[in-house]
Amino acid sequence: MEKIGSEGKTRKDLMKLLGIDFGLKNIGLAMSEGFLVEPLGVVKNVKRIDRICQEHKIEKIIIGLSEGEMAKKTRVFGEKLARQTNLPVEYQDETLTSEEAKRLMIKIGKPKKKRQEQADAIAASLILQAYLERKD
Repeated sequence: MEKIGSEGKTRKDLMKLLGIDFGLKNIGLAMSEGFLVEPLGVVKNVKRIDRICQEHKIEKIIIGLSEGEMAKKTRVFGEKLARQTNLPVEYQDETLTSEEAKRLMIKIGKPKKKRQEQADAIAASLILQAYLERKD
């Protein structure tokens, strides 16, 4: 693997990833390059995600995967997104990430309106962080 810089980081360590918390109404997004994850916001459609991937030069997409019927819908969404963006898609268990996102925002004192607006993006951040920690 190619080494980059004096810290001995590999190309894989610096790969730009997009984390997604898929929902039927909102799609939360987060991005990472290396191990720093930041929420990007919430979108409503796949076309916007494709533009974001191009703008940020995303190399791989990580989608949170729940259980049951929603897991099936998420996989269909992931397949569609992979075709549209021509990027690899992987799945990461998202069990309780939305609840954890709400808990974290309450803990730091975010007003309820802000919590509702940002919960999906924070959940996407947690999904992406879990993926990175699993790959470490």
